[in-house]
Amino acid sequence: MTTNIESWFIPFDIVMIVCSVFAVILAMLFLIIIILDKTCHTVSMMLVANSCLAELAFGSISISMAIFTLQNDIKQIQYQDSLCVFRGFMGYVVAALQFYSFLLQAIYRYIIVIYPTRLFWQSTRFQVLLMSITWIFGFVCPLPHILTHAITYNVDNQFCQMPLRLSFLTVYNALFVCVVPVSLTMLIYFRLVRYVREMSRHIISANTLFRAQRELKMVRRIVILVIGVVTLGFPYVLFTFISFFTTPPKYHFRIAYIFADASMAYVMIALFQFTDPLKEYVKKIIHGRSNAVIPTMT
Repeated sequence: MTTNIESWFIPFDIVMIVCSVFAVILAMLFLIIIILDKTCHTVSMMLVANSCLAELAFGSISISMAIFTLQNDIKQIQYQDSLCVFRGFMGYVVAALQFYSFLLQAIYRYIIVIYPTRLFWQSTRFQVLLMSITWIFGFVCPLPHILTHAITYNVDNQFCQMPLRLSFLTVYNALFVCVVPVSLTMLIYFRLVRYVREMSRHIISANTLFRAQRELKMVRRIVILVIGVVTLGFPYVLFTFISFFTTPPKYHFRIAYIFADASMAYVMIALFQFTDPLKEYVKKIIHGRSNAVIPTMT
């Protein structure tokens, strides 16, 4: 069946593809750096790699969604392929994995400051266990969407998604994907702020206070990252809220998803800016190449 398209559909599709490809390329580069650079073989960098892996999965699914939408828009047809519902399901999975990967980074910093003697909690084995739990959780939680056949093909938006309306699944989805991990991340940050302030009022070693302040700084960066993602995801939140009372705009998913794809590019840029080992590795490569070029020019 044919369908009418607006003039902005195809440009939006292309922008979504570009943002997703950009995020995927950066995620792959960062993962390669973390694997190759021995200075990155730490627990904290392993958690950064987990966030990169989540973004890689998010970007890959988004590329598949955007290409499917672009093809249908170019052909001006209504068509649901065999993977449409699966892509919709994976969209919820990877969105949750993104937020929980940030939460794991905040939890690790929290443990270092609040429970410095609990070495097992800081160990690679324990953190891998937490990562495994979040990945399993990310795949299990959206299963009700599949079991209840809630994910359907939306002709106007050319996406397979759960329709936005006031329902148990809509509220459930918002809670497990975003509200719970974001709230816990913010709670950890404010708890650390209070704890570090209390430490500064007591007589403790300068080294202990410096370490706590350093970890607080890292958690603050994670919070900035999360706030940026939530801000770019505001259109989706707004349309969800509107759906509780009335029908959201006709092309709400198209509008919301271009901001979601832009948030992935933002995350990868912010991860690079906030992760010193990654910046140091890139600087080392650039500096090494510049030194290699200079003798040939003289």
